[in-house]
Amino acid sequence: MIRVSQPVVGDGEYEAVKAALDRGYYGHAEKVNEFEDRLREFLGAEHVVCVGNGTAALHLALATLGLGPGDEVVLPSLTFVSSFQAVKATGATPVACDVVPETLAIDLADVERRLTPRTKAVMPVHYAGNPCDMDRIMEFATRAGIRVVEDAAHAFGSVYRGRKIGSFGDVACFSFDSIKNITCGEGGAVVCVDPTLADRLRRKRSLAMVRPAPTEPGWKGRGWRYEVSELGFRYHMSNINAAIGLAQLTKVDAFIARRREICRRYDRAFADVPGIRTLTIDYRHAAPHIYVIRVLDGRRDALMQALKDRDIETSVNYVPNHLQPYFREPGLVLPVTEAVYGEMLTLPLHCALADPDVALIIDIIRSFIGASERRDAHA
Repeated sequence: MIRVSQPVVGDGEYEAVKAALDRGYYGHAEKVNEFEDRLREFLGAEHVVCVGNGTAALHLALATLGLGPGDEVVLPSLTFVSSFQAVKATGATPVACDVVPETLAIDLADVERRLTPRTKAVMPVHYAGNPCDMDRIMEFATRAGIRVVEDAAHAFGSVYRGRKIGSFGDVACFSFDSIKNITCGEGGAVVCVDPTLADRLRRKRSLAMVRPAPTEPGWKGRGWRYEVSELGFRYHMSNINAAIGLAQLTKVDAFIARRREICRRYDRAFADVPGIRTLTIDYRHAAPHIYVIRVLDGRRDALMQALKDRDIETSVNYVPNHLQPYFREPGLVLPVTEAVYGEMLTLPLHCALADPDVALIIDIIRSFIGASERRDAHA
């Protein structure tokens, strides 16, 4: 089976895990601090706070910004459910908006239509690793008086106007799960420019516990003492996961280069195929996480089956959240999202994908579309 997504690990990751295990303490320790330092260097970021996963990153960011009951966050329906769940976990309300068909990025015109006095934040999603137009988004948010929380789970290594995603804006959240551009096994990070916000993020990720400084009166012999003055969460990253991430960071440039190479090859192969639409993505700047095509004329499911019959796994990213029972808003129609949901097909994209695998996928898709066109012509 050719997988749609999978991690690539080697001796470096195994050795890093062994060293972390040999240390004998597996919680938040020096490898987490080192990973944060390396991420800050790679991203050109001011502050990096590592956590247990990408959903925790989103929830922690929103909670630390003060989102809560009565507040609203506008975000695209076409995203992973974790984005919506993170908003709900604060007590705030996720407000689904549409996307633009060429890129599947957030539709700012639709965001504006959904603003209310309760709107406190907008959450752009860098879908497939394609950077959103952050200049427009930041200008819009400033005018509207709301915060920007970037869902950058797909976009580790992506660049916007010469700067990596995560190096500007209010807050950006990354995921390092098993199939992302780099993996920690499980992990995530919140990146921000505000030092006060970063301090609160660090405190709240560890149950908001504050331990006294060694210089404080009465500290000697009382290292077990701590104070809690606000709500916190057990969201810290483990030393083991950070060790894996450090090993992966040494390979990230090669990973991104290979992903871009595969995406460009797909783009060239499907450019002249009737009934297939590729997304508009500039791979000089995008660090792609997934590769999505739109299969027109109601052929998506049949093409999925044709690929499955040849042991090629595909997927659909994602089920729109406004169609989910828990998030459904009566009467809400998002025409672009609902149209593309019936056409989207995610093809295999990962660094274990060999050139012959890519050629086989392309050949099956081109042959399938060609045969379908001939059948339609004779119908």
